[in-house]
Amino acid sequence: MKRTVTCGALREKDAGAAVILNGWVHRTRDHGGVFFINVRDRYGITQVLVNPEAACVSVARELHQEYCVAIAGTVRVRPPAMINPAMETGTIEVVADNIVILNRCETLPFQIEEETQAKEETRLLYRYMDLRSSGMQHRIALRSAVNFAAREWLVGAGFYEIETPTFIKSTPEGARDYLVPSRLYPGQFYALPQSPQLYKQLLMVAGFDKYFQIARCYRDEDARGDRQPEFTQIDIEMSFVDREDVLTMTEELLNHIFKKTLDMHIAEHFPRITYTEAQERYGTDKPDIRFGLELQDFSSFGERSTFRVFHDALESGGAVKALVVPGGAHYSRKQIEALESLAKVYQASGLAWMKVTHDGKLEGGISKYFSGQEKVIIDGLHAQGGDLILIAADSRRTVVNRALGALRTKLGTDLKAYNPADFAFVWIIDFPLFEFNAEEQKWKAAHHFFSAPQAQYIPTLEQDPGAVKGDLYDLVLNGYELASGSIRIHDAALQKRIFKVVGIDEAEAEERFGFLTTAFKFGAPPHGGIAPGLDRLVMLMSGQSSIKEVIAFPKNSNAQSLMDGCPSTVDQKQLDELHLLIKE
Repeated sequence: MKRTVTCGALREKDAGAAVILNGWVHRTRDHGGVFFINVRDRYGITQVLVNPEAACVSVARELHQEYCVAIAGTVRVRPPAMINPAMETGTIEVVADNIVILNRCETLPFQIEEETQAKEETRLLYRYMDLRSSGMQHRIALRSAVNFAAREWLVGAGFYEIETPTFIKSTPEGARDYLVPSRLYPGQFYALPQSPQLYKQLLMVAGFDKYFQIARCYRDEDARGDRQPEFTQIDIEMSFVDREDVLTMTEELLNHIFKKTLDMHIAEHFPRITYTEAQERYGTDKPDIRFGLELQDFSSFGERSTFRVFHDALESGGAVKALVVPGGAHYSRKQIEALESLAKVYQASGLAWMKVTHDGKLEGGISKYFSGQEKVIIDGLHAQGGDLILIAADSRRTVVNRALGALRTKLGTDLKAYNPADFAFVWIIDFPLFEFNAEEQKWKAAHHFFSAPQAQYIPTLEQDPGAVKGDLYDLVLNGYELASGSIRIHDAALQKRIFKVVGIDEAEAEERFGFLTTAFKFGAPPHGGIAPGLDRLVMLMSGQSSIKEVIAFPKNSNAQSLMDGCPSTVDQKQLDELHLLIKE
């Protein structure tokens, strides 16, 4: 029996209609010989009633959860006492005349609920079952809608969707490449793209002006909640633009996506803060601005104290900074020690603290070192009675910022300092173009080699690479880096200078990137772009904390697919064809 209607479509207006439903048995109930069956497909759930005298009652008795069935019957309006307002089809039911079991289901590995409580490994092992849950169905549908909305807006704005190669030359961009051996050319390899970076720049050289691609990208790096070995980004590049053009375009795109898919208005324009300001105020370049709890300078108070740790940090050129925890004076010593342990994960040597009493005094922790300074400290930090003051000091300012930034993130969650339903976008701009690798004792690109320095730094970029600001920008949403981009280098001579600063000589540059720098010699236009991460975007839009929840078939934290068993060994014939030898 082929379905004539889906399980989410029927309403009171359909009363009296003869219909055929196809779907899965979601629940069964036996009320004294009267069977109620909830039948589910991706569109919804319909209640089916089987009367004791119906010819199909014997089949109804056989049914178990997740049997795949076809049911023919007549739609009727439910009695008022039986209406279920929680179901979209809750005002009707189908009285069954015939039931056909299309396929039986073995014992379930877990219950198919809105959100299963099964362990992640079980969910990934039986992912096709996990995907039947309404939560996963909703999130995959949202992902599809976001894809369509992005395409809709970009095409309407004059962008071409152009596919770039999946087999490319290995040009590592920060992570390890996934390599694909060539059968025809023994000892040679393709790489899977970490991003379409070089190819989208070449498309600008080719004169296509506006490009986008829902691009699959591959990076051989450790997985975590918002990272996978393979991921998807909305890859965008534009010619004859500056930073303002790219940022405005991205804001318009995201406004369209949120309105189209969630019927939600977000800010028309997003606030902007510099990289340095983000580090100083929030301790990270990915700040969650839904709440305050900003880092505050404690140096002047530290200098006037008798606490030697603060003096040592300041005399060595470091920093002393504080975080005021509203209402945190009730924290126990054990809770404060847990916060200190977190700070130590980020290389802080310790965490000092004081509590603010309701009569304007400081007590506990290191308060004895600040005798006579209570009022000026409390007023200077805008603290209130009942607050907790956490203080970190180190000769390395980055350590202080990072440690307190991690504490701020944890406390924001613990204190319920923000509305989880809010979406707070912020642009981070003016990133350093280079960062120094102390282990290798050389400069490296902070993002990638192809980002342009801001114009004022071009004449002297070799003299002080650490001072050079790039024409770089990141879009952060609720503490996650959502998109990263830059205005690109389009001049071959400048590109060579950048390569030289990061220690890539002309021969290596020609070998790795010669096809790009050669293209720059043929009238390459100024260009720039950005690449919002699709997985992270849908994750945040659906209120999740892991991108596994919005990817149909993700890998686990060890980059394995438990469902199909990859990565896996291959037979010797395949290895021989690829001229590969496995070393034990």
